[in-house]
Amino acid sequence: MAHLKLENNPVSPLSQELFDKTQKGLGFVPNMYLKMGNNPALLDAYTYSYNSFRANSGFSAVEQEVVFLSVAYENNCEYCMAAHSFVGDMMTKVPTEVTDAIRDGKQIPDTKLAALSKLTRSLTATRGNVTQAEVDEFLAAGYTEVHVLGIISGIAVKTMSNYSNHITNPEVDAAFAGRTWKK
Repeated sequence: MAHLKLENNPVSPLSQELFDKTQKGLGFVPNMYLKMGNNPALLDAYTYSYNSFRANSGFSAVEQEVVFLSVAYENNCEYCMAAHSFVGDMMTKVPTEVTDAIRDGKQIPDTKLAALSKLTRSLTATRGNVTQAEVDEFLAAGYTEVHVLGIISGIAVKTMSNYSNHITNPEVDAAFAGRTWKK
């Protein structure tokens, strides 16, 4: 797999502003952000889209994490699986059995969250070309057509980070190290 070196690149004013904001909010700047920040358009688009998904997707915090973990699993992103497992454990309070089921590629015990993960993974794997039966199964679990569009928003956000992580290979941050993952 190809990896970019990204050594000794100057930090743009926009990337520095986003680093400072992240440092203030999280107490550290994730290694993924440091890599993405080499191109301020990428970091800016990612942080804006991430925050919009969190605020406007129509999903609960737990459901949002299920979307992010399901996309990261399907895209085989080790960094995002570690990061969102940690976020799920410590911040959004995803039940451990749900997070671990996604990480292990197993059935999620909660049927509604299982339907969310299943459609998210299928939309990711098929690049949006799912069957009507898959959508109908998702809707039967208690979601709406608007939620399908919310999943697409989450996939777009995670695709930026997953692809960026694949090509830049950031080291998993110490905060997330307890939830490292390999498929």
